[in-house]
Amino acid sequence: MSTETSVAKEAVAKGPTAAARHSLWRVIRRDPRAVVSLGYLALLLAVSLFAAQIAPYSPIEQNVAELLMPPSPAHWLGTDDLGRDVLSRLIWGAPNSLYASALAVSVAIAIGVPVGVVIGFLGGWLDEVVSRFIDALLSFPPIVLAIAVTGALGIGLTNAMLSVGIVFAPVLARIVRAQTLVVRQALYVDAARAFGASTPQIVVRHILPNAIQPVIVQVTLMLAIALLAEASLSFLALGVQPPAASWGGMLARAYNYIEIAPAQMYTPGLAILFTALAFNALGESLRVALDPTMKRR
Repeated sequence: MSTETSVAKEAVAKGPTAAARHSLWRVIRRDPRAVVSLGYLALLLAVSLFAAQIAPYSPIEQNVAELLMPPSPAHWLGTDDLGRDVLSRLIWGAPNSLYASALAVSVAIAIGVPVGVVIGFLGGWLDEVVSRFIDALLSFPPIVLAIAVTGALGIGLTNAMLSVGIVFAPVLARIVRAQTLVVRQALYVDAARAFGASTPQIVVRHILPNAIQPVIVQVTLMLAIALLAEASLSFLALGVQPPAASWGGMLARAYNYIEIAPAQMYTPGLAILFTALAFNALGESLRVALDPTMKRR
């Protein structure tokens, strides 16, 4: 009997997540979009880490003799309205943009996941009160709420992305709550409770690992949205402050010269577009990998 009990406990501890983890990489590897997206994001991360070695010029060095120059052997992507090399600013803008996305999503996870698990598992009046508060937050346009929080925290990239993370948190809390409501009814949770597991043990070992799968997909999508939010806030001069480079800030400056130098908007715009598409494609591949009803045969 003791052997059967130990085997049962081991099965309860593992839960249904092992098979999903086993097949995750296999499904992603078969998806060309995911492979290309991972390759692009890995390249972008490498560029961000070695921006100082890769960039041909300083991103803040001005040259009044070369204002709004077209692409040339000296400046492959031309220069901006202050004579700064566009390629160098594009390269130096990559770490700021990736940092902004990662910070915003990390804040959203740190706030939204614990809140969603707690209210979903405990339920009752706490769930009712917090859910209504979440509904109230979600009723505001996200960019307006982000601007309001940024105004309260202060202008700057970190504060701007903290505000975006706070705006994202209710979305994750709602997703995790819904998944927790389903997982807490599972047989392996009842078995764990029957074997004497405490509430914190059940939450950490069973509820959280099996409620987190939709969050993985949502996080990749939020990284793309956070990138666009950073560009929007920098465009409004609420994010990265001059002379530091960011893709949104480059768009904002290029917009002023769209009639005489429209090419200035292409490079940061395409960088934002391709990065957002890469995050979205990776998220779609993860959704297929983690959803049993969508697995490819």
